[in-house]
Amino acid sequence: MRNEGLGSWPARRARKTPHRTALIHQSTVVSYAALHERTTRLAHALRAAGVRRGDRIAYLGANHPSYLETLFASGLLGAVFVPLNTRLAGPEIAYQLADSGAKVLIHAASHGPLVEEVDGKADVQTCVVVGPAYEQLLAGAATEPIDEPVGLDDVCIIMYTSGTTGRPKGAMLTHGNLTWNAVNVLIDQDLIADEVALVSAPLFHTAGLNMLTLPVLLKGGSCVLVEAFDPGATFDLIERHRITFMFGVPAMFDQIARHPRWGGADLSSLRMLSCGGSPVPTSLIATYQGRGLTFMQGYGMTEAAPGTLFLDAEHAVSKAGSAGVPHFFSDVRVVLPDLTPAAVEETGEILVRGPHVMPGYWGLPQETDAAFTDGWFRTGDAARVDADGYVTIVDRLKDMIISGGENIYPAEVEDALLAHPDIVECAVIGVPDATWGEVGRAVVVAREGAQIDPAEVLAALSGRLAKYKIPKSLVAVRELPRTASGKLLKTHVRRRYGTG
Repeated sequence: MRNEGLGSWPARRARKTPHRTALIHQSTVVSYAALHERTTRLAHALRAAGVRRGDRIAYLGANHPSYLETLFASGLLGAVFVPLNTRLAGPEIAYQLADSGAKVLIHAASHGPLVEEVDGKADVQTCVVVGPAYEQLLAGAATEPIDEPVGLDDVCIIMYTSGTTGRPKGAMLTHGNLTWNAVNVLIDQDLIADEVALVSAPLFHTAGLNMLTLPVLLKGGSCVLVEAFDPGATFDLIERHRITFMFGVPAMFDQIARHPRWGGADLSSLRMLSCGGSPVPTSLIATYQGRGLTFMQGYGMTEAAPGTLFLDAEHAVSKAGSAGVPHFFSDVRVVLPDLTPAAVEETGEILVRGPHVMPGYWGLPQETDAAFTDGWFRTGDAARVDADGYVTIVDRLKDMIISGGENIYPAEVEDALLAHPDIVECAVIGVPDATWGEVGRAVVVAREGAQIDPAEVLAALSGRLAKYKIPKSLVAVRELPRTASGKLLKTHVRRRYGTG
């Protein structure tokens, strides 16, 4: 096999465990042998449609076997896979299709109207609808092996960043980036061949794909693909499939814990709970420990494919609040503005380097150059390291509030607010102040049926936080704006609630 990349994975796994289950989606069960055959057929069909090495193939749809078939088929041909966020509006989809230069778009039938809306705004030459048309395409294609030479340094995916500021940039992730990230997960999370993973986080998001699905498939386990997260349905899926491994952002795990079925559900099959996207509130950690479940937390970013730091279950309590230590094949530094190392417990910027870190942004050489310093990727995230080498994420550097010369990191204040029994979500932002320059404002979502008293909530922080860290105002809202991956959109919060 001259293909060293992801496209070869179905064939390599099929020759080892052909009859084992790779994917489960509703009533559909796909074995590794079937995944190999279907991937090969799709690659032949795409080649017949004119796809060649380096061409971009986009996918728009919820979690579905065809997503992974398209990813692996692209890899077989040496083409580049472009996953699209299903929650984007028409102009945003059109931008990413045009920016990537996608030649083919495979999409779910449910997104047909959106595809019609962007028609003509990008140079897409072939559109395939998942369903009868997609199945007919595969049925008429060949099954002979495709042995296109693909190396680990070849680009595998262009994955667009969340776009929390400005237009999203396409992170170019190579086959090597994704492979080394999967190896890091296998080393640090002790995956087994009998793993049954619940994939309810969207596959177009780097964590759902790269921290959960790909490592499980590499190991030969099974992935249960769910099109949309629903806390009640999650309990059914865990019990029916005897789920062993889950990944989610804190908001997802919080919804599960607040569901009426939480106390009595059978969760005995769960072996690993992996959480990322933002720091896990200490109150949520305690809630899960009450059911005998321990979080493995992590920190990463799309540009690092994404795993960078990892806190194992053994240290989940003793190092609670920390994001852990670097993954096995990952190097991390915390530096001051002049790039000298930060002292123990001193706040600085996280830099990361390793075989999982992208070579750059698609079509953006200047932004790529600005993102790296001497081979180290500059994350823009603030952190501090303790005497044992464990790294605690403090906040985004750009989210830091400077009040009267004091630095306030919103994440610390948000964690304290989430300890309040009537608050389920919150965001702390800086607002202008004539005396202090800026002060904190808490924007909170109340527990269903609860009434928030701003004065009472803020008074409860007294003694828990330094006086300057306590927000000077509080606004109760119905919901907070988030990306499709669950990340809080601080820019939107500032725009809506940062004045007046």
